[in-house]
Amino acid sequence: MKPLDPRLLRHAGQARWPIAAVAVLGALAAGLVIVQAQLLAGAIAGAFQDNDTVAVLRGTVIALAAVVAGRVLVAWATEAACYRASAATKAELRRKLLARATDLGPRWLSGRRSGELTALATEGIEALDGYFAAYLPRLVLAAVVPAAVLLRVGVADPLAGLTIAVTLPLVPLFGALVGRATAEHARQRWRALAVLSHHFLDVVSGLPTLKVFGRAREQREAIGEVTGEYRRATMGTLRVAFLSALVLELVATVSVALVAVGVGLSLVYGHLGLRTGLLALILAPEAYLPLRQAAAQFHASAGGLAAAGDAVAVIETPGPARQPGHRRIGTPHVIHVDQVSVTHPGRPRPAPDRLSAVIRAGEITVLAGPSGSGKSTLIDVLLGFAEPSTGRVTVTGGAAAGGAGIVSTDLTCLDPGAWRAQAAWVPQDPYLFPGTVASNVRLGWPDAPDDAVEAAARAAALDDVPLDRPVTGRGGGLSAGQRRRLALARALLPGRPVLLLDEPTAGLDAAAEARVLGTLRAQAAAGRIVLIAAHHPRVIAAADRVVRLAGAAERTGAARLREEVPA
Repeated sequence: MKPLDPRLLRHAGQARWPIAAVAVLGALAAGLVIVQAQLLAGAIAGAFQDNDTVAVLRGTVIALAAVVAGRVLVAWATEAACYRASAATKAELRRKLLARATDLGPRWLSGRRSGELTALATEGIEALDGYFAAYLPRLVLAAVVPAAVLLRVGVADPLAGLTIAVTLPLVPLFGALVGRATAEHARQRWRALAVLSHHFLDVVSGLPTLKVFGRAREQREAIGEVTGEYRRATMGTLRVAFLSALVLELVATVSVALVAVGVGLSLVYGHLGLRTGLLALILAPEAYLPLRQAAAQFHASAGGLAAAGDAVAVIETPGPARQPGHRRIGTPHVIHVDQVSVTHPGRPRPAPDRLSAVIRAGEITVLAGPSGSGKSTLIDVLLGFAEPSTGRVTVTGGAAAGGAGIVSTDLTCLDPGAWRAQAAWVPQDPYLFPGTVASNVRLGWPDAPDDAVEAAARAAALDDVPLDRPVTGRGGGLSAGQRRRLALARALLPGRPVLLLDEPTAGLDAAAEARVLGTLRAQAAAGRIVLIAAHHPRVIAAADRVVRLAGAAERTGAARLREEVPA
């Protein structure tokens, strides 16, 4: 990402006013630098030329104190504005990153390393402090102060101005050459940190299994290797930073020396007055200082900019198409699936392929078919996480709040957040969070009363697990069947008229499966839309309507599927 990448500014709308304030304060700082140099030059020259030296020094000291106080105030205001811009940008990027990851859905998340995404949302975006608090104000000063100093020195001493104009571009030139290597080292360091975060998270979550099979020692050595790689990347970045600082200091020192030689010769031959020569000598270092500081602080901001580039890439990842307007609908009664096909990268045929179905409230509808036929993909389409290649999905239900009658709306026109708030989804591998069984049941309804949680647990055949039992990350402490029943209990809480279940009885014994199917029958009878993706015969036998999808191996052209109602 560039130092002033328009993508970052586009996604940091709340930071635009603080950044504009930084630009104004930079111009003010440039003026104070020139005023301070003129006061110093006048005081020193006046000490040699005026008789009333004490009076001159007294007035100059008062003026200098006022200028120094002004510079301190401007520096404080600049830093405050930069931190305000940093806080606003970090909050906005995190909010957009999480919202985009949620909108892209579980299929996209399954292709990402969770540790990397977590590191990006925490440490990666947090590193933007180095950009906004350290690099951005120096960058503004580097754009304003050298130009103002060059103009003032050029008017006073054209030779010194010409020397500064010729040597000044050398600082950003060498800074850019070194900055390329720094940016590459920063990217390597960020990649190493992301890999370390993901690997460490996987090892910690699977530590009990590794311990059982005696593989914990090997993983400790693997973490040591990844940590060593991260340490080497960090030291390489610091080494480049120190070398670049040395190069820039050398360039600036030689440039100021050339200005000093020209001023000295002009003074010797009488072509320049003492006050003008002193002004040029005092201002010359000020022309190079902001550029050196900006180049030095670039290293502190490189990590944050690399992470910001990844965050912006996620935020700008294209998702399912949405029509403008984002309508809302009341309680849905029927979902019509009309000739829906979804293509997948690397697969020759769509799955599902030209699927048509009617999913009604009051019935249990089962999607049946072999693995890879598109059952889970159709649920992703209904949740808005996947976009059909062809076909459409229409939702029919009551009008939104304040309306009357029955309305039918294309799924892509519905507000995704409002639509998902009406759906309860149980994936094949439900995710549980650290806490208790009860807190995981309440995930979709944090204020759910105890009796509602207990009723949902009983309905999901989870009454054999205490609600206050601790649950670690990813459901540690529970069996696979208990995790699935806990996710089902979460979906059974009132308030969501659409139930989308992906293999909800996998891993359950016959008795628990019968209880769960009885619960789903009661939910359908209560007016809920119940859609189950399954291939188990008992689940298919319990359905009111079965939509059969042909597997990829069974297709010769168009998908062979049929919809039937069991007798």
